[in-house]
Amino acid sequence: MDFQVPNTLAEQIANYLAERIMTGQIPPGKRIQEATLAAELNVSRASVKEALYTLERWHLVDITPRKGAAATQLDAEHASELYDVYMHLLMMLAVRLCERWQESDKVLLLNAVETVLAKIRQPDIPTTAVVEASFGVMEACCQVVNNPYLTEALSNFKPAVSRTYFLGADRYRQDLEKTGKFFDQLPQAILARDGARAQELIREFAEHQKVLIRHALA
Repeated sequence: MDFQVPNTLAEQIANYLAERIMTGQIPPGKRIQEATLAAELNVSRASVKEALYTLERWHLVDITPRKGAAATQLDAEHASELYDVYMHLLMMLAVRLCERWQESDKVLLLNAVETVLAKIRQPDIPTTAVVEASFGVMEACCQVVNNPYLTEALSNFKPAVSRTYFLGADRYRQDLEKTGKFFDQLPQAILARDGARAQELIREFAEHQKVLIRHALA
């Protein structure tokens, strides 16, 4: 990714660094030197510092007093803990969705799901395309539920979860059939307002994803 100066500089720096961390160009534990990065990008250290705080909120960077910032660790144990929290947030979202969706929301929700299923059916589809479409379903659900705190929490986890998909891309691609089955069954539970079934599907799928990621990182 070539760096380009945007209107919101700190946010663009954060996106630039996030892609490098998610794709492994900045490996887990690697220190991020503010001064070096500011010189490399020809920006102020204040903008870099603001970007690092954003990355900390996205769970991609740890900032330690007097030591500075470093890419967060990502091994099997850390990935498992990440998925545990993310899974419970998704289960909460599903319950609220079952309670709150209206007839006028069905088109938005079903179109988001169909986008994922259509990409899965495409031969040789890049893993990143399926992952982005999957997040599109989450974002559509957040729009319907309209809980700003839950939306913010899930949005902040998106980069860290995406990072695990990048590192486990080969295993994830081999498992697209199960992903398709999940996105085929979940809307049925949601439209039936069956919160227990929706949570069960999310838990099963998340536990399966944890196994894939743990194998990829082992």
